[in-house]
Amino acid sequence: MSDATSCPQSDDGVGPSADPLALRPGAITLAATPIGNMGDVTDRLRRALAAADVIAAEDTRRLRALAQRAGVRVVARLVSFHEHNERDRAAQLVSAARGGARVLVVSDAGMPSVSDPGYRLVVAADEAGVPVTVAPGPSAVLTALALSGLATDRFCFEGFPPRRSGERGRVLRSLAREPRTLVFFESPRRVHDTLTDMAGAFGAGRRAALCRELTKTHEEVRRATLGELAAMTDGGALGEIVLVVAGADPADADPAGAAREALALAGEGMRLKTAAGVAARAAGLRPNEVYRAALELRGDGAGRPTSRAREDR
Repeated sequence: MSDATSCPQSDDGVGPSADPLALRPGAITLAATPIGNMGDVTDRLRRALAAADVIAAEDTRRLRALAQRAGVRVVARLVSFHEHNERDRAAQLVSAARGGARVLVVSDAGMPSVSDPGYRLVVAADEAGVPVTVAPGPSAVLTALALSGLATDRFCFEGFPPRRSGERGRVLRSLAREPRTLVFFESPRRVHDTLTDMAGAFGAGRRAALCRELTKTHEEVRRATLGELAAMTDGGALGEIVLVVAGADPADADPAGAAREALALAGEGMRLKTAAGVAARAAGLRPNEVYRAALELRGDGAGRPTSRAREDR
């Protein structure tokens, strides 16, 4: 065993640091906030709230309430930072950091930039050479995934599905053959309609989990098929909701189904060959296979293009 005594390292791993949890001057920190349970406030978040020179918050009033409940006195300048002003505000925050300020960014719940403002700021900071770091913490995506009972080795986060039924249906159909576990956020007002559309696009028997009020007193996880979950929410639902849906079984790839999707896309104005490629990628099939199946369904013969089919090429 060495006689050398270890010492705290700075954030860049080169020299000593008095407080490895402290915010760095001239840098931007994205900090995760509790998604429901105040017991999930980290020591690092408390220190960051107390030490920041500028705090960009999705809702400054909620930020003040969070700090008060966490027992932190905030002396930083507070600025609003939401989807409607993110582009303009990002430039201001980058400028503040370049001037040496400790800039902290928080959303109402969870990690900034995950279905919340933050992405444009990170891009702007990178372009300006301003360091960006993260104070990690609660995540509704990972919490729901862990609780779902579905595969966690490969997953993708799809955010909120489109609000309009037609657009939502098209997006869901494009994901029907995605083999990875799918994670969605959804409003309690739309969850029944979304689950109904999912049952239609993915199949009513696809396994899924509805995770409601995560980390809160009335946390609830319902694990069932999409059809069953759609029926369960017919009378509505309450609280913040995350939907986790099992990925498609690659063995169930359906050329005819992909061909129907290609024809639907073609009916909306897309060239059939392009539509076949889009549907094939979603289904994990070869584009030519889907194109030929679409020609068959359209009545153009056994893969022998007519003059109309040739126009699609």
